[in-house]
Amino acid sequence: MNLSLHTIIVSTRPGRVGPSIAAWFHEFATQHGKFETKLVDIADFNLPIYDEPHHPRLHKYEKEHTRRWSESVAAADAYVFVTPEFNYCPPPSFVNALNYLYREWNYKPCGFVSYGGVSGGLRAVQMEKQLVTTLKMMPMVEGVTAPMVTKLLDEKRRFHSNELIDASAVAMLDELYKWAHALRPMRVH
Repeated sequence: MNLSLHTIIVSTRPGRVGPSIAAWFHEFATQHGKFETKLVDIADFNLPIYDEPHHPRLHKYEKEHTRRWSESVAAADAYVFVTPEFNYCPPPSFVNALNYLYREWNYKPCGFVSYGGVSGGLRAVQMEKQLVTTLKMMPMVEGVTAPMVTKLLDEKRRFHSNELIDASAVAMLDELYKWAHALRPMRVH
């Protein structure tokens, strides 16, 4: 059985560059060859501010958007969150999407591809790592950072990596693969 990796675009803001970076990473992960890969955009699920009447751990979803989101998240063995930084914090869309579910996230590894200005989104990632651990995910130490991201976009807003970014992506994918295998028995129960 192959392992499934979802690359998730977490920003839903108009004019975002996340889809460009995520498209690059998705292709990179596909070429890496250790995972079956899927590109997922939180914006496609139209998740309002959390609106389910029951706690997510009960898995009693009443809303169609929650059921669709649950199916998508449950289908993956590992995640890479493509994330910007908003005021030194994670985007609200990311926090909201996490909060909708519980068991679907459990015992899975995750990595981060962050982007932004001089910090490259690293301050948001530090907070995001704390958030995912409460859902029993294992965040990778390795990560991919794209500081001064506008310098890495061409005139059509396509993202172009460099040797450092590529090396970081390989290191993170290798670790995600190890952790996804190691955590698999915990996901079965």
